[in-house]
Amino acid sequence: MTVSIETQAPPPPVAPPRPANPVTQHDFLLRHKHGKDYRQLDVYRAAGGYKAVKKALTLGPDAVLAEMKKASVRGRGGAGFPAGIKWGFVPKDTSKPKYLVVNADEGEPGTFKDNYFLSEDPHRLIEGCIICMLTLGIGTCYIYIRGEFFKQIATTDAAIQQCYAAGILGDNASGSGRRLDIHVHTGAGAYICGEETALLESLEGKPGQPRLKPPFPAVVGAFGCPTVINNVETLATVPLIIEHGADWFLGLGVERDGGSRIVGISGHVKRPGLYEVGVGVTLYDMIYGPGGGVLEDRAIKAVIPGGSSCPVLTADELDVPMTVDGMAKAGSMLGTCGIIVIAEGTCLVKCLQRISHFYAHESCGQCTPCREGTGWLARILDDLEAGRAQQADLDVLLDVADQIFGNTICALGDAAALPVQSFVRKFRAEFEAHVTHRGCPHDRIPLPRATRV
Repeated sequence: MTVSIETQAPPPPVAPPRPANPVTQHDFLLRHKHGKDYRQLDVYRAAGGYKAVKKALTLGPDAVLAEMKKASVRGRGGAGFPAGIKWGFVPKDTSKPKYLVVNADEGEPGTFKDNYFLSEDPHRLIEGCIICMLTLGIGTCYIYIRGEFFKQIATTDAAIQQCYAAGILGDNASGSGRRLDIHVHTGAGAYICGEETALLESLEGKPGQPRLKPPFPAVVGAFGCPTVINNVETLATVPLIIEHGADWFLGLGVERDGGSRIVGISGHVKRPGLYEVGVGVTLYDMIYGPGGGVLEDRAIKAVIPGGSSCPVLTADELDVPMTVDGMAKAGSMLGTCGIIVIAEGTCLVKCLQRISHFYAHESCGQCTPCREGTGWLARILDDLEAGRAQQADLDVLLDVADQIFGNTICALGDAAALPVQSFVRKFRAEFEAHVTHRGCPHDRIPLPRATRV
C-alpha cells in the first residue's frame, strides 16, 4: 500500500522571502543540452575526448598528482575527502598489483547524478579512470554498478569495448606502453555496497559487509592489494583538471573545494533535475534559481541538502553555501548534492518514517546498534503514525538514534540516526501532535509495524 506524505490540502501560495541571486550554470560535465551522443567514441573524440590522456602522459605521474592535489577536488561520493590526497596514499613501490575501483552504486535516496555519466557520457568516466591508472601505476579498474542499472551497465560496457577496439585500452593502451584493463562489475542493489569496503567485499564475491579500518583500502584494498576507490563524478572531473589546469578548476569553486558540481534537485520544486554549478552556490539560490521555486508557490517547510542521510534544514537555514565545510558549519552535510525540497502541507513524521524504513531494510546486520536500532526507529515511527505512541516514545526515539550514532563500523548507522536526530529536534511539535491526536492529525491510515527477516 502506498500512502502519500501529502497529508493536508496545500496551503495558499506565498511569495518567496526574496528573489534568488543569479546562478551561473555550466556545461563542462553536464553536456546533454549539446544534443550530441557522447556515448559514441567518435563523437566524444570530436569534442576533445581523450586529449587529456595524451597530456597526462606528457606531464608525467608526479605532475598529474600535483595538479590533482592543487585542484582541491573533494570527493563527490558523499564523504568529501580530497581526491588528490587519496591518490597520494597509494604506495609507489609495492610488489602487489594496484587497483582502481569506481563506486557507481549510487544508492542514496535523492541522488541521481552518477546515472548521467553511466547513461549518457561514459567516455568521460573512462578517460578519468585511465588518467588515474597511468598516474598511480594501476593496471586494472573495476566499475562497480548497482545491479538495477540495466541501461547504465550496457552503455558503459559498450563504451569500454569501443576503447579496446580503438587501442585506448588493452596492450600499449593509448600509446603508454602499458596494458590497461577496465571491467564492469554489477552489484546486487544493496545500499550498503556504496560504502567503499563493503563494495570491495562484494567485488570479491563475499557478502557486502563493511571492513574494520585500518588497514585502509589504499594499502590493503581489493584482493588484499593497494586500491583507489573514487566516485563516478569525481573521476569524471579528472579530464577537465588535466585539460584546463588546476588553477582554472579551483577558480570555479572556492578555496579548499574546487570545481563545479552536479546538483540534483527533487521533491516539491517546479524544475526538478540535474544542474551543474560552481561549488559555493547557496542552497536558497539553487532552489529558487535553477529549481524554479516551490510547487504551487508554497512555503518551504524543510530541505534535505545532500541525500536522505543528511540532517534536515529548516526554511530559515537555507542561506548556506553548498560546500563541504559550509554545510558542516550549518549542522548538516553536502553529501552527494541531492537536494530534497519539502513544502508546507507535508507530514514530516511520515517523511521520516519512510526514510527510517529504508535504512532498517538496508542495514547489513553486522553491527548490533545498527541491526537492532534501525528497526526500533522504524517501529516507533510506525506507532506515531498509527496513533499507538506515547510522549515518552519521542525521547526513546532520540535515545536510540543517539546510541546508534558513532557506534557502528560504517556510516550506515549514522545515516539512519542523523535524520531522526534532526527531524525530531527541529520539528518536535509536529511529532508531539501525532501523540496528542493519536496519529497523524490529517491522515488516519495505519501502516504495518516494521519487521525484520
